[in-house]
Amino acid sequence: MIAKLRGIIDTIGDDYTIIDVNGVGYLVSASGKTLSKLKIGQEMTLLTETVVREDSISLFGFADAWEKEWFNTLTKVQGVGAKVCLSILSVLTPVQLSQAIGAQDKTSFCRASGVGPKLAARIITELKDKIVTIPLGTNDLNETLADSDDTQEKVTIQPTADTSTDYAKTEDAISALVNLGYQRLEAYRVVSKVAMDNPDADTSSLIRSSLKEFAKKEF
Repeated sequence: MIAKLRGIIDTIGDDYTIIDVNGVGYLVSASGKTLSKLKIGQEMTLLTETVVREDSISLFGFADAWEKEWFNTLTKVQGVGAKVCLSILSVLTPVQLSQAIGAQDKTSFCRASGVGPKLAARIITELKDKIVTIPLGTNDLNETLADSDDTQEKVTIQPTADTSTDYAKTEDAISALVNLGYQRLEAYRVVSKVAMDNPDADTSSLIRSSLKEFAKKEF
């Protein structure tokens, strides 16, 4: 298992890079967002995941630990292979992934090549209760995990609603905003913020406050 590579970036392709580690060139598949952070001729560090199949051994590289965690999470969903996963990670950051799942926003997933409405719905259904936890301070491309320890603060992504009642209120507010023409993911972000600041607000209040947030463009 190769978990990390540090070397000189030799080549950058459409969906891969070749990293020269002491004269040995490793071909590493990566998302567009990770590839955009690489520079030919510069020494870089990539976290990697080794995928072994009957006819091949492939390396997949990641700019940070959170992207790697999402890769491992997404590939557990039926129909999401490594290539489709990289396609998703090329259009959605880890934060956007968490928000899209929380908002049940199939449209965001359908932006990725190879993801249709049915697969997008399956991803959201299977991952809606998933909690992704990673160490803070691991999202710099050249930062290694060697210094990580058990005392690091954790980041946890989980649904904002703690009860079915809260969920119903926020979902009704989101639906109302979508009917007014707002994008579902944007509506989810705003309503979640308003609901967190005003836990006792009813649906009408959530809608009014959310509209004020949209007017101020604070989302």
